Amino acid sequence: MASERAFEREQLALLTRQLDQINRQVEDLSAQPTQVRGRYHFDYPRLREDLQRVRAGVQDYLTPQRAQPRDPTPMLGEYRDEQEPSP
Repeated sequence: MASERAFEREQLALLTRQLDQINRQVEDLSAQPTQVRGRYHFDYPRLREDLQRVRAGVQDYLTPQRAQPRDPTPMLGEYRDEQEPSP
């Protein structure tokens, strides 16, 4: 049981590092100038918020602050943001 718990913590720590890498990639992509603005674009701020929620959930599990369960915030999803056409 203890070894299973240690393995789970190790894997969740790995997941946290992978989320950090993904977040850096999202930051790099969102900083790139957009060549052509179409009607739709990828909503990087929404993705960053969801990544932060996942990371916070993992951290809360690894280092609980209280014994009571918390009410999780739902993920936003839908990363396509529709732009109104310019007149």
